[in-house]
Amino acid sequence: MKSRSKSQSLLMRKIALHIVLTPLAIIWLFPLWMMFVFSTMPDNGIFSPDIVLWPSTNFVENFRNLEADTNFLRAMFISISVAVIYTFLSVLLTSMAGWALARYRFAGRSVVTAIILGTITLPFAVVVIPQFIMVAREFKLANTWVALIVPPLFNSLGVLFMRQSFSMMPNELFDAARVEGVKEWQIFLRIALPLARPTMAALSIILFLASWNNYLWPLLINSRPGMMTAPVALGTLIGLTKVSWGGIMAGAMLLTAPILVVFVLLQRHFIAGIAAGAIK
Repeated sequence: MKSRSKSQSLLMRKIALHIVLTPLAIIWLFPLWMMFVFSTMPDNGIFSPDIVLWPSTNFVENFRNLEADTNFLRAMFISISVAVIYTFLSVLLTSMAGWALARYRFAGRSVVTAIILGTITLPFAVVVIPQFIMVAREFKLANTWVALIVPPLFNSLGVLFMRQSFSMMPNELFDAARVEGVKEWQIFLRIALPLARPTMAALSIILFLASWNNYLWPLLINSRPGMMTAPVALGTLIGLTKVSWGGIMAGAMLLTAPILVVFVLLQRHFIAGIAAGAIK
């Protein structure tokens, strides 16, 4: 009887939770749905006084206009390539830095950690001009893939994120590996990184999203149309006398799709990584 009452109570709690969360989910998804609806409408239909909640048939034409105006497929390819390469390299570098700060004792370690923590408080607007001068004028790397990927590689939040993850791992595990003659780089690659997989997945989503939505730096460092990323390409549709709203909505739909795919593929690891940090 007690077991049955507990199961019924758990079932009622789940039902109540779904009753509360379902309207919230609908409210959150409604702007995405309306973005999709607007992407299928002509420009004059988007600002029609009538309330339209269902898709129309103008998406293909909007996409054709978008591609003709911006070469959007190439811009999407550049954005995807930059985001993937940046995420991989940044996760690798931040993992190495986090491992060093968490597992090695050296003079000034606390000072280095404090400096990295302090850089999080600096807005990007403070460093964007010196960074632009250094990359474009001193290194002459404007309009290159290196300029898009390398300058933002070192992520302070990622270093602290990975440092926290490695600090939670038991020292006995790594000491046993050293006793067995395992080298330090093998301990890092074969033991530490697999254990930190949930944290790395969560960090990968954060970094991929940051690179995917980055607008200011690609706008400043690239002046050639052939090197535009997708957000910058969408920005060119806003002119002084004409704004292609249908093309902007169609491009926004295409920009949203990769983020949803990445999150769906990594959501289990993402939730596990965030939960592990919360427990700590």
